[in-house]
Amino acid sequence: MSVTNDPNVVRRQYATDERIRIRHETHEKYSIPKIDFAQWALSCPAWRGDETVLDVGCGTGNYYTRLQRYGTGIRYYGLDFSPGMLLKHPAERPALQVADAMALPYTDHSFDLVMANHMLYHVANIDQALREFRRVLKPNGVLMVATNSQGTMPELQVLMRRAIILLTRSGASQVQPPIASSELFALENGTRYLSHYFYGVVRYDLPSAFVFREIDPLIAYLDSMRDLREPQLPSDVAWEDVMTIMRQQVTHLIHHIGEFVINKLAGVLLASDNGGFIQEFSEHLGSVRSDNGLR
Repeated sequence: MSVTNDPNVVRRQYATDERIRIRHETHEKYSIPKIDFAQWALSCPAWRGDETVLDVGCGTGNYYTRLQRYGTGIRYYGLDFSPGMLLKHPAERPALQVADAMALPYTDHSFDLVMANHMLYHVANIDQALREFRRVLKPNGVLMVATNSQGTMPELQVLMRRAIILLTRSGASQVQPPIASSELFALENGTRYLSHYFYGVVRYDLPSAFVFREIDPLIAYLDSMRDLREPQLPSDVAWEDVMTIMRQQVTHLIHHIGEFVINKLAGVLLASDNGGFIQEFSEHLGSVRSDNGLR
């Protein structure tokens, strides 16, 4: 088990919405182009307007507030592992539950669409969660998963590794930057995960970049992930010292270049057996097989 999907660490990281709020605000304020990621992600599935939707890891309702524009007949249910994340969720309380993605408190075939956005890398057993998602989806239902690429933010990773090398007594060959949470379930390996459970998987990418012209917002962003990254540091390296060197490095870059650019890649994976994007293909394939006398 990694620190990023250790239930105790996850519970501490998301005890309140403060840390996730800092990250959301940083993405909104310092990203180019200016795109509402949640709104973009919701544009990937096809909507009828009367779906029953389960939002696993719903947090404070970032997707709920944007989902309403896709139809007044949409029935929304939200679930989160951390009670503190639900306190500011705008949905009515009966629609919200505190529960684990690995043991969903819903009957089989209950939902047209299950969303699991930027959360599967925090689940202790991803395969068990995916089995649960499949169980509660209707036969023609669609799973929507948002996550990051394994190669996102390379510039940040380079500076983190350099800071750790300067501080540790270990050799440079032994030093790696703290693993980003999303590496446990990213766009690349996430596609392979989903293909084990669903007939069709499609990937949508959204490249963007952070542009920082001042240092404090970046340090606040990094500090918001301290619980997840500090335990991965070498035993002779302190988090505060890493942040001091990060501050020096980025300040130097901003002074000489005028800005510090960090390239990002996030996206959405849609998975289904016979719904949404795969339905027309499945119907065509069935017709071809029928014409050829195949089953």
